[in-house]
Amino acid sequence: MNILVTRPEPGATATAARLTELGHNPILLPCLTIIAKPARLPETPAAIVITSGQAIQALPAAYQALPVFCVGDATAARLREAGFAAVLSAAGDAEDLARLIIAHRLPGTHLLAAGQRHGQRLAAQLRQAGIKTIRRAVYAARPVKTLPAATAAALATTDAALFYSAETVRAFARLTPPHTETIAALALSRAVAAPLQGLPWSEIRVALAPTEADLLALLK
Repeated sequence: MNILVTRPEPGATATAARLTELGHNPILLPCLTIIAKPARLPETPAAIVITSGQAIQALPAAYQALPVFCVGDATAARLREAGFAAVLSAAGDAEDLARLIIAHRLPGTHLLAAGQRHGQRLAAQLRQAGIKTIRRAVYAARPVKTLPAATAAALATTDAALFYSAETVRAFARLTPPHTETIAALALSRAVAAPLQGLPWSEIRVALAPTEADLLALLK
């Protein structure tokens, strides 16, 4: 199958490699460009919270011994590869992450390192639960402005498109892509699937759980 990969780098290349291993032909169209943002981070937070693997590069080495809460297992693996020892994965979505953090209820300030417009709701949930939380924007996601001609042409023979975030869906839609009515849109979660309704697709399917393994299982 010809599969469109819309997530930003470095995830796009990693997903393309998995698709190739599965015998598919990946078509890369990262719809967002990730830009690091300088941020004043606390020296001694009690724990770190991240909602995306894009935040990992902003975490200093001094944090590697601290507990780190993250949304999914793929991000957890990247954190361990980066040297973080005490990683706790919610293996789900932001709601699962909130429940995990609240269940552990570690004393002290939690640093939520997130994207520029991300994490406000999670921070509010944690504060409401009595967990002291500070949020810092450590990266920004900028939508790409143009659809490459070669990619636009490839959409005519694309079987399915993978979507990992609602922000990516919106960026994709702004490119006014052709031929989507012949493509199956595969979404990581219901929240990701919601903005897909604005484009014509052959069908929209949602992963059973918000993990890449469950998303790729929709290709079978």
